[in-house]
Amino acid sequence: QVPLVESGGDLVQPGGSLRLSCTTSGFTLDDYAIAWFRQVPGKERDWVSCISSGDGSIYYADSAKGRFTISKDNAKNTVYLQMESLKPEDPAVYYCVTPPGPCFALNEGSMDLADFRSWGQGTQVTVSS
Repeated sequence: QVPLVESGGDLVQPGGSLRLSCTTSGFTLDDYAIAWFRQVPGKERDWVSCISSGDGSIYYADSAKGRFTISKDNAKNTVYLQMESLKPEDPAVYYCVTPPGPCFALNEGSMDLADFRSWGQGTQVTVSS
């Protein structure tokens, strides 16, 4: 498992934008699929988006489609989650993680959250006026 560090969480107003970053040291992120999840207190972590290794195929959960964009900068060894038009239902702790399988399997719902390892500390996103 690859230890990942999230950053970029902040307090933003409804309708605002935020870019989260996910990086690591000692590993090349492009060698791995990278997924973003989010979690609110008392609820299970929800998948948000995933970017594949190599060809960079991208998948989004319905909650993220049209508003969030996942991307990676191989030169900076960083994966980003650009979030636009933030809504009151978006506040959560956001995590990046290497899934135990390919992104398409995550998109199909065929991964068990219990199989994920090496969760980081996450980064807090708050949406409030």
